[in-house]
Amino acid sequence: MSELAIQKRIALGIYPQREDLKPGWLERIGEEIFAGPSRYFHSRPGYLKTILPLVERYTQVFSQASQEQIISHINKLRYRLRRDGIERNAAAACFALVREIASRQLNMSHFDTQLLGGWAILNGMVAEMETGEGKTLMATLPACTAALAGIPVHIITVNDYLATRDAQWMAPVYEALGLTVGTVVAGMEADARRAAYECDITYCTNKQVAFDHLRDRLVLRNHSSQLGLKLREMDSGDHIKEKLLLRGLCFAIVDEADSVLVDEAVTPLIISRPGDAGHKQEVFEQALVLAAKLEPDEDYLVNHRARIVELTDEGYEHLERLCEEYTGLWRNSRYRKELITQALRAQNLFHRDQHYLVRDGKIDIVDEFTGRVMGDRSWEGGLHQMIEVKEGCAITGEQETLGRISYQRFFRRYLKLGGMTGTAKEVIRELKSVYRLPVIRIQPHKPVQRYGLASTISRTLDEKWARVVSRVEELHAHGRPVLVGTRSVAASEHLGKLLEDAGIAHRILNARQDADEANIILAAGQIGQVTVATNMAGRGTDIRLDEAALKLGGLHVIATELHEAGRIDRQLYGRCGRQGDPGSYEAITSFEDELISRYAPEIQLKIVALLWRSAPGVVIPLATWLARSAQKSAEKKQAYARSNVLRSEDYIENVLAFSGSQE
Repeated sequence: MSELAIQKRIALGIYPQREDLKPGWLERIGEEIFAGPSRYFHSRPGYLKTILPLVERYTQVFSQASQEQIISHINKLRYRLRRDGIERNAAAACFALVREIASRQLNMSHFDTQLLGGWAILNGMVAEMETGEGKTLMATLPACTAALAGIPVHIITVNDYLATRDAQWMAPVYEALGLTVGTVVAGMEADARRAAYECDITYCTNKQVAFDHLRDRLVLRNHSSQLGLKLREMDSGDHIKEKLLLRGLCFAIVDEADSVLVDEAVTPLIISRPGDAGHKQEVFEQALVLAAKLEPDEDYLVNHRARIVELTDEGYEHLERLCEEYTGLWRNSRYRKELITQALRAQNLFHRDQHYLVRDGKIDIVDEFTGRVMGDRSWEGGLHQMIEVKEGCAITGEQETLGRISYQRFFRRYLKLGGMTGTAKEVIRELKSVYRLPVIRIQPHKPVQRYGLASTISRTLDEKWARVVSRVEELHAHGRPVLVGTRSVAASEHLGKLLEDAGIAHRILNARQDADEANIILAAGQIGQVTVATNMAGRGTDIRLDEAALKLGGLHVIATELHEAGRIDRQLYGRCGRQGDPGSYEAITSFEDELISRYAPEIQLKIVALLWRSAPGVVIPLATWLARSAQKSAEKKQAYARSNVLRSEDYIENVLAFSGSQE
């Protein structure tokens, strides 16, 4: 769809979005034959670089312009973009204008690499750039160009902190162009959300905008065609626009695109309303009591890799005997099995301060990819209520599903989609096949001075933590700032206690300290500072170094456990060595880490465990290889789960086709 066609559709439509039509096999072949070469050509660096001389030509004009002349140029460019669409010369003029205004307002000027990245995004690609290359500033280029053309823009990132920070940081640029900017974060009322989406450019998180779209779908009641919406307004006098939150799905710029479009696409988004807890409290309490009487490996099997619990035949017979004195739901074999299975999952697979926090008498789920609390989320199928009872919290009603959508289907509905990230090479094929997003690698503005040290692996968790403390002590003695990454709240606090016992001053950043995040990050690059953090200090976190820290070699990053995707490890390492600064990183892990126990083959685990004491020189390289192999296995499993989400949605939609969309 051309830029001008998109603009016309936005101007005429009530809720413009792309229909998520699934192409047939013949259509897919035709696309590869005819669209493939064109798409490949436009994603080549040679084509992208043609924008640079054009921008430079306009820059020479704008750099000499007065403030009054700049305003005149803005008005002329806005008219040109809305009349002719976003063609290359107009985009180049807009890029040069944005660069000049950023220089005047923020004392920051876009590098050529940022111009290339912005042009790639405007052409519907994912720009892969090194961490610290200024993706926040780069996003202003395509965002301002589209907004001046009359296209509503959503800049989507992974958490509320980054959405708020980036909107405030870049606001002077937008305001100087006569554009409005809004922010949507958790806890906002409907009117405030609607006002933010009315702005030319809206910063938001993937969860907030996707759930707001689902809420709009409930208002639209499946009248997705423009003709149907207009007829409904004429027939009933129902002013739909006043009830909608968004203005449609027009143009999304996705920051940390691999995290938003890939990592978080494992489960569908479900919007629901709480039901009546009724008499369930007693039933859940009984389920937990009964589950505690069952014996692991004999009555039930726990599959940590698949995160499921299965009753054995012996266990089911044992359960029947235990339930003889119970009445009600316990008399129904299907309900009995479901209740006990959820109770066993709550006891064996979901752990406090790792998968969730207990705060103010409530269960708050922790996002394993970002390390942040998802305050408005709950587990389904009674699991959330089971964990509430397990932790002694007031029980909430089971959720009644009102609508659902996957991230894959949601983002494919944008009329225009682009993205940026520092870690996309491992998922290039998935981004292309699912979202039709080519990935283009943008070379760094300055040579990268980040270097990695050899990874080490210990036999036990205790040995690992002792080695981490010793390494931090060594670096701290030389004054270098240190960032230690952990996978859970519990692990960060355990390490914090060990550092405290060793007399090492430090600060902890996890889901409990989210209110103090900005101050902790601000101090993390100072000489002698030690910061222990979960994934909250990963994506998008800009740790600035003071001069003394630079002279000592910059920030040193220690990973204490590998993640289920190597890209997340690379994001942590990317906190050092930014914008040509010096920095280093290393991994200090353990053979008892969860990743290895969940994903490594059991026979290999047993062999390595037997060899560890007798031949450590041989077994340590083997254990290191086993850890990397387990990570690859986890990545494949996650990719399969994402594929299943999309297939499941297609199946549900086909089954429910007679009654309308599943949303």
